[in-house]
Amino acid sequence: MSDMMTTQAGDAGAFRDFDLNRVPTPCFVVDEKAVERNLSILAEIGKQSGAHVLSALKAFSMFSLAPLIRRHLGGTCASGIYEARLGREEYGGEVATFCAGYKDADIDEILSLSDHIIFNSIAQKDRFLAKAQAAGVQVGLRINPEHSEGEIAKYDPCAPCSRLGTPVRQLTEEVLTGVDGLHMHTLCEQGFEPLQRTWQAVAPKLAPFMGQLRWLNFGGGHHITRDDYDREGLIAFIKTIREEHAVEVYLEPGEAVALDAGILVGEILDLPTNGMNLAITDISATCHMPDVIEAPYRPALMDEVEPGHTYRLGGPSCLAGDVIGDYTWDQPLQIGQRFAFLDQAHYSMVKTNTFNGVPLPTIALWNSKTDELNIIRTFGYDDFKDRLS
Repeated sequence: MSDMMTTQAGDAGAFRDFDLNRVPTPCFVVDEKAVERNLSILAEIGKQSGAHVLSALKAFSMFSLAPLIRRHLGGTCASGIYEARLGREEYGGEVATFCAGYKDADIDEILSLSDHIIFNSIAQKDRFLAKAQAAGVQVGLRINPEHSEGEIAKYDPCAPCSRLGTPVRQLTEEVLTGVDGLHMHTLCEQGFEPLQRTWQAVAPKLAPFMGQLRWLNFGGGHHITRDDYDREGLIAFIKTIREEHAVEVYLEPGEAVALDAGILVGEILDLPTNGMNLAITDISATCHMPDVIEAPYRPALMDEVEPGHTYRLGGPSCLAGDVIGDYTWDQPLQIGQRFAFLDQAHYSMVKTNTFNGVPLPTIALWNSKTDELNIIRTFGYDDFKDRLS
């Protein structure tokens, strides 16, 4: 396995024509038309295959776009009580909730918000089954297919000793008592082929139980809206499963909803040198793009060139490791200059934090067709203070 995740960001598209000086920095700018394009593709997958396509809030939960998402997709998948509430209140449609561990104090509210509740373990299923059935909520069990397709070990739910999902070898008819469907989420920013290989590996092990299931949920991580994704293969795959096993099929794309639909705009604050050219920016890896450090990965810079003038970009925080990476421009940088990282709508926006008192980025919505720009949300001191005590 690789030590660094490869970014799947594509072309800058319409953002090449966006004036970065139109927004304060740092700022997430999301292109409504790009999201709509992605949603149209996902809706067509659902229509042609018969699959239920849900939007994964864990990846992209910009609920100002909930009306747009609601027009295209069948609902949302949530990762716990707050996302389930957001899905029910703002998005409508079906709400499928999965959590690695549910709390007694939360389970009644989660059940009231959810159409499906998916348990991570046999023990959790047994513990809450009666309540779920009494509430009329369909019950799912997340499985670990024990077939790995992960690029990065810590992002691979099928890595050895993974806490996510019940190992498929542990399934029995007794274990599946009361279970309406099985959930498997084993991909991360991947194409159709890894899904196909996973199914080929796990299908023989599931064969004895398929007759008692109502649905299969293949989770997220499917880059369905990427240009090179085999969408025809996915449609045929889903139709075959539905026909052969008489089950409904669910998909939970998150990244695919917002793929290449947002940028993060920043500003150069200082240009020191120490063995190489450095640049201090108002974008922080640790506060605004945590996956740069956690994954790790190197976000794509709009209009980067090679060769040229190379700088090591880092954030304003006091963390020595708050380094974004080395990037190259065609001209020397200037203090106050704007720049943008591509494909930052998914995961970056939902993971921001106020460590070190670093301000949260503004959120803006742009329509690349009409050029209309709206500042959706700005954050201030109170957003920092209210998280403390």
